[in-house]
Amino acid sequence: MGPGPSDVSPRVLNAMARSTVGHLDPDFIALMDETKELLQYAFKTKNPLTMPISAPGSAGMEAAFVNLVEPGDTVIVCINGVFGGRMKENVIRCGAKAVVVEDAWGTQTDLNKLEDALKAHPETKIVAFVHAETSTGVRNDAAAMCKLAQQYNCLTIVDAVTSLGGIEVAVDDWGIDAIYSGSQKCLSCVPGISPVSFSPRAVELIQSRKTPVQSWFLDMNLIVGYWGQGGKRAYHHTAPVNSIYATHESLVILHEEGLENAWARHARLHDKLVSGLESLGLEMAVDKAYRLPQLNAVKIPDGVDDTAVRSRLLNDFNLEIGAGLGGFAGKVWRIGLMGAGCTDKNVDFCIGALKTVLN
Repeated sequence: MGPGPSDVSPRVLNAMARSTVGHLDPDFIALMDETKELLQYAFKTKNPLTMPISAPGSAGMEAAFVNLVEPGDTVIVCINGVFGGRMKENVIRCGAKAVVVEDAWGTQTDLNKLEDALKAHPETKIVAFVHAETSTGVRNDAAAMCKLAQQYNCLTIVDAVTSLGGIEVAVDDWGIDAIYSGSQKCLSCVPGISPVSFSPRAVELIQSRKTPVQSWFLDMNLIVGYWGQGGKRAYHHTAPVNSIYATHESLVILHEEGLENAWARHARLHDKLVSGLESLGLEMAVDKAYRLPQLNAVKIPDGVDDTAVRSRLLNDFNLEIGAGLGGFAGKVWRIGLMGAGCTDKNVDFCIGALKTVLN
């Protein structure tokens, strides 16, 4: 019950154990097409360029930036936690100018600050932000931030690593241009795969670049030849076949439950967890209005040894919860309620174990 990877469904583990076939085998290509369609369902998009990158979420992040950002571009990066900072690093490494909109850890990105930055930098090409900040448990208002970016004719890059499958993500309705996620959070799949999606506007930008994409492996102009819908496939790289089996199965499970039902389950069990934590005298670190149900930041009480509690939970109860990162280090615990790990049994077990250890 940490910040990820989450517990993996037995169905996903069984899928991963199937016999490996060639990455251009007709049966595997059919599975690739199904995986794309299931990802379009999960992202709520019709974008043709929707696929899993053969690498973890960090590679999905890099794929978004290296394909859309060129040297000399101006990119506004909204930072209210660790992973916004990583976005900034990508902008700098692309040779672009990063304009930072910074807010306190545990709070949302301030829309007024974002608009001020857009007005001050009319040359801005892209607005980048984290939808679900894993380091703090904060949900940024993605719909409002995308709408604001569009008013200033900017594209958007969105980190949905922790949000996909746990809370609403609506790529087409919100007008997101590039989005990336990870297999190991609310999809309850094994780590190592990064679902991505690019809008037609983003594809047009990629195809009209003045400079080559700085990463050969992550160049969408090349990858699309392998992941293109139907027809002949061009060899680009040897896909991690068994990990794609696992990703496909995790998306099938999400489709069977239904997106809205999955969101509702995460919300219900989050409420139950918060109620249990409050019964132990613990407080949440994030305002109820924008807490993530799948990543719960809990204040560590004064006088309580952070490391000792987490060690006891792990060694005595075989239960993992996460430590705080960056500005939250030593101040919060991060309790994950993700995918297959988001169950009544786990919530009850977590509250009982914490009660014993804290007593």
